[in-house]
Amino acid sequence: MTENGDPYENALAERMNRTIKEEFGLGATIKNKLMAKLLMDEVVTLYNEYRPHLSLNYKTPNDIYKKSLTNIQEVRDN
Repeated sequence: MTENGDPYENALAERMNRTIKEEFGLGATIKNKLMAKLLMDEVVTLYNEYRPHLSLNYKTPNDIYKKSLTNIQEVRDN
């Protein structure tokens, strides 16, 4: 994913790859592209909607996103 193949250049992507493999069990070879897409759609949903994140004070990314939309709307309304 980097110009010269150094994983340290793209630490965020490498960390996400590790999460996908370790937490969601997708370290094995996937048989076809359709199955890979379906599995990744499920992983993204689980990661964003159900998995609490320490860096977000144990909230999900969707919780934070929805709160930010509410805050933006409140600013616009005032």
